Amino acid sequence: MSIKENIERVERLKAEACRRAGRDPSDVLLVAVTKLHTTEEMNEAIDCGITDIAENKVQEIVRKYDEVKPARWHLIGHLQTNKVRQVIDKVCMIHSVDSFHLAQEIEKRAAQHDLVMDILIQVNVAKEESKFGIDEEDTDLLIREIAENCPHIRVKGLMCIAPLEEDPEDARPYFAEAKRLYDRYDVMDHTDRVDFQYLSMGMTNDFQVAIEEGSNLIRVGTAIFGNRDYRSEEK
Repeated sequence: MSIKENIERVERLKAEACRRAGRDPSDVLLVAVTKLHTTEEMNEAIDCGITDIAENKVQEIVRKYDEVKPARWHLIGHLQTNKVRQVIDKVCMIHSVDSFHLAQEIEKRAAQHDLVMDILIQVNVAKEESKFGIDEEDTDLLIREIAENCPHIRVKGLMCIAPLEEDPEDARPYFAEAKRLYDRYDVMDHTDRVDFQYLSMGMTNDFQVAIEEGSNLIRVGTAIFGNRDYRSEEK
């Protein structure tokens, strides 16, 4: 299938999940994950209506940025503090903030560029040692620290990565827990610093379940572009 056909299929599946959940498909943002895919493939997806693209690694954003047609870039992978300066003026949102130390560096670099960076707090709801993200019980403190000390950061919501399960249904409890945590903040008065709008969860294998449990931002790569060639990562 072509990239166009794949996008159409993902949109159909998204709409089906939204109908089951009694939601409007337009309320769920599809972000195309372009890790290890070519700029030609990325531009083809943009030509087919994709408005938002995401990369896991800073170096891929830097390498591809000037060759890709206008789109909103997201950083969804782990971000090291020494690489913040390379993407601060390129991405619209950083999904993977999991420490105040990282937030301080984002604040410093955003201030230098006179911009406000939208971020998501990455929460490790499954408490997997192999995954980045903070524990649920630490979320309050991190959001408060950022709100009180980082005027060039806007906390826009949460990001969750569920364990990779053979059966997507097995991920449902983790998505449901992330939604419960998200709802705690979504009902709060919105401010210039904390304005919850996004619950980023769900990937190729489980995005329908994530939508049914409340996700309004799904990160889909393989279902759009096909399998990645991981050999290219070694070059």
